[in-house]
Amino acid sequence: MRLPSNRQCAVEGDGLKMDQAPPFRNPFVHVLKFTPLEKAKIALMTVTLFPIRLLIAAFMMLLAWPFAFLASVGRSEAAVEPQCLWRRLVDIILKIIMRVMWFAGGFHWITVKGQRALPAEAPILTLAPHSSYFDAIPVTMTMASIVMKAESKDIPVWGTLIKYIRPVFVSRSDQNSRKKTVEEIKRRAHSGGEWPQIMIFPEGTCTNRSCLITFKPGAFIPAVPVQPVVIRYPNKLDTITWTWQGPGFLPIYTPSEEEKKNPALFAINVRRVMAKALGVPITDYSFEDCQLAMAEGQLKLPVDTCLLEFAKLVRRLGLKPKNTEKVLQEYGNRARKLEGQKLDLDKFANFLDVPVSDMLRDMFALFDEHEDSCMDIREYVIALSVVCRPAKTLETMKLAFKMFEAEEDGAITEMELAVILKTALGVTHLSVSHLFTAIDAEDTGKITFERFRSFVEQHPDFADEYLYTENAGLHSGPCHHQQPTASLSSRNLQTTAPTKTANGICPDFSPSDGTIDGLLKKHN
Repeated sequence: MRLPSNRQCAVEGDGLKMDQAPPFRNPFVHVLKFTPLEKAKIALMTVTLFPIRLLIAAFMMLLAWPFAFLASVGRSEAAVEPQCLWRRLVDIILKIIMRVMWFAGGFHWITVKGQRALPAEAPILTLAPHSSYFDAIPVTMTMASIVMKAESKDIPVWGTLIKYIRPVFVSRSDQNSRKKTVEEIKRRAHSGGEWPQIMIFPEGTCTNRSCLITFKPGAFIPAVPVQPVVIRYPNKLDTITWTWQGPGFLPIYTPSEEEKKNPALFAINVRRVMAKALGVPITDYSFEDCQLAMAEGQLKLPVDTCLLEFAKLVRRLGLKPKNTEKVLQEYGNRARKLEGQKLDLDKFANFLDVPVSDMLRDMFALFDEHEDSCMDIREYVIALSVVCRPAKTLETMKLAFKMFEAEEDGAITEMELAVILKTALGVTHLSVSHLFTAIDAEDTGKITFERFRSFVEQHPDFADEYLYTENAGLHSGPCHHQQPTASLSSRNLQTTAPTKTANGICPDFSPSDGTIDGLLKKHN
């Protein structure tokens, strides 16, 4: 697979032209390389400054608890009380305490540009890009409500602080949770400013801030004016270290009548405004693409994979089958009968039973590696299998072997294995000699799927051992912007799970198992 060199300006899901072509950089990957001096600084600060900062931050959390508790006693979850003088005083005290906590965490200077609108003017604040649980800083600065899992309110200390900001709680055990959440957001948004503003991260997942991905509709369904808020981290080395440029409040965006009827169009147009303010491109990558990149299969996607572009086109063309297993087997049988026959664009469209379009041409170009206007349909089936079931590596390989194997012995050659694996990884070039030699211990020049499966069972990390070591330009990586885990002083970005949100409504900043839990399950 390859990304075409002469790509045109892509088209949004509703047919609108995007301001810029999608970036080549994978928005769900962030890789850091530290110099020896930087590593030494991190080590020194972790054992000296970090414990002090952690102690101060914990003390600030405990100090905030009694104020939040008193302000929350006897308060109804269904109605909002007038903001009397003593509650306003508590609000100011908590903002100061939270600011000291973030200062202790290393965020010394926060610059806020623009003016925050009143709840009656803009009931919803849309924040982007979302790349870290440190994006909780705007929440503590504004005391705006967010959407959180219901279990968060039962966590000692943290739960009391959470309840103070009047969040919209989502219950994982309730099947109608998404519907109730949207209805509650609409109720508050149409309250005429009685309720606090609701802060929403419409991207629905973490990125590396290289672009703005597709906005989910949760913030735009109420069809009320929103205030876009952009977040910047201006560090040269992106570790969110020491300084932080805070939120920038943009002018209120009031939806047109057409946008009120079409939340997706509303989301697209707000994203354009925010991307222009940030000076970054927009792309049609979405939460689902993050799920593809983070899948825990034996073939983890490399940083420069073409499969994210392929997945985006599959989604926009409506080619993702509902009955995945049945359709993939059918495609596999049809592709096998073609015996490697190359297809042009018209035959490709006939195979998929879809009309020729610009988006189909873009997809065809991914497989037209030699730019000779033809493709191998077997590669499309392999790529579709990875997109539909990214964690089921062996199932994809089994399907691929059936399409490529010879009639007489059910085996494939090294060249055919290279085609299969480079398609499954979404790369243009891939050497598999080391892997093939290891599997073909008898030096027959061919391998069967049974032999491949037996080898994989003995070497579950075969990709790391045999593919990434042999292909220097092939780098695997997580799908998300790697986030700080251990040292608040160094902001050493290592490994945590990506923040997932419900319908793009909010991140979850509640602690779980001693760490910040950014995992609010997707409810749409």
